[in-house]
Amino acid sequence: MKKLVLPVILAVALMLCAPLGAIAGGEDNTEDLKQEIQALKAKLAEMDQLKAKLAELEARLDKNDQQDVKAKEVTDQHEGVLAKIKDQTNIDIGGAVRFNYRNTDYNDKGKSRGGDLTWDIFRLNVDGSINNILVSAEYRWYSYMDVLHHAWMGYNFNENWQGQLGVTQVPFGLLPWASHNYWFSLAYYVGLEDDYDLGAKVLYKEGPLDIQMAFFKNEEWGNPADLERYSIDVVTSGDQQNQESNQVNARVAYTFGKDTKFNTEVGLSGQIGQLYNNTTDSNGSHWAAGAHVNGNYGPVNIMLEAARYSYDPDNPAGVNDQTILMGAFGADYTVASEAWLYIAGIAYNFDVNWGPVTGLQFYDDFSMIDKDEDGYENSFINTLGCLISANPVYIYVDLVMGKNAIWVGSDNNAMAQGDPDAEWQYLFNINFGYYF
Repeated sequence: MKKLVLPVILAVALMLCAPLGAIAGGEDNTEDLKQEIQALKAKLAEMDQLKAKLAELEARLDKNDQQDVKAKEVTDQHEGVLAKIKDQTNIDIGGAVRFNYRNTDYNDKGKSRGGDLTWDIFRLNVDGSINNILVSAEYRWYSYMDVLHHAWMGYNFNENWQGQLGVTQVPFGLLPWASHNYWFSLAYYVGLEDDYDLGAKVLYKEGPLDIQMAFFKNEEWGNPADLERYSIDVVTSGDQQNQESNQVNARVAYTFGKDTKFNTEVGLSGQIGQLYNNTTDSNGSHWAAGAHVNGNYGPVNIMLEAARYSYDPDNPAGVNDQTILMGAFGADYTVASEAWLYIAGIAYNFDVNWGPVTGLQFYDDFSMIDKDEDGYENSFINTLGCLISANPVYIYVDLVMGKNAIWVGSDNNAMAQGDPDAEWQYLFNINFGYYF
């Protein structure tokens, strides 16, 4: 707008020159002079209007310039904040799609069909950090239910200490799993393998030392009557009205030869908590303790664990104290209240180059529950199998052999009284998984 000033001044000067030239030429007609003067005044008034308009436009331009500068400053600030957030955000989103083939010797119709191929799960994982806050969650959709696997937020207080709050893995025994196969060990079916509860956990790691301590207010849903869950927990149904509460866990492990190809982790675990009964409105108790060894010797992995667990419910008269009701995956079953648990597993890893297949892991996992109560039959599972790795595809091929083991041809009392006439039964399973 400032460029308009020079043309306006030149135009006024030209208008002034004409009447002044006439006066200088000796033209003294009064009427002509008056007309010239009136015309000049009109031009001057017009020029004043133009000057006022020019000043207004210049003021608006200055205001717009100031707003543009301010807007740029705000934009720069926002971009700086976004860049900072982006620098401090590291989130990975992944998941899996899995299908399952199964054939058993205790399902005659399934055997006649040559087994069944079914959709297993779709799962979604979120892991990472936002502004130094750690986050991890996994949700699963099965064909018959959808469940929370885990979900927690955490913080690294320093290079050794980390805190977690939410649905986190219970620190007990062999971690992250007490088995190599897809079906886990008997520890899982009594809530002592890959169990997740709702509470707070602290982890301390320094060199070969690994310490985990936790307090869990209750199981992951906060609703023991909901059987649609991933973790095996004490559940309520009928006259069985006990539920887990106020549980404390501690696990200490030390790895000899850490960060080498030949290393051995040895550890001790313990947990104790209340067992609230909704009918009696009083608390019983439960506890477990165990020792484990997890050794890696080149291509060989060896897992060993021995644990003792006990449930002491405060049931009303007439309800059997020698069993406790547990459940997950939409079903419940009884478990012996007191028993010893034994686990032994061995695996051998091969590197191969068969097209997309890069690795094979052959394994044999054995587990046993030795029950205290007289007349209760012990439970066994042995799984012989192979994991085929063709990243991002992983295939478990398992031959599961069980005796008085839940979901391997036995009824809902197999993990409690059991059947003295029970025979070994098999389940052949292939799980195909695409992980992204």
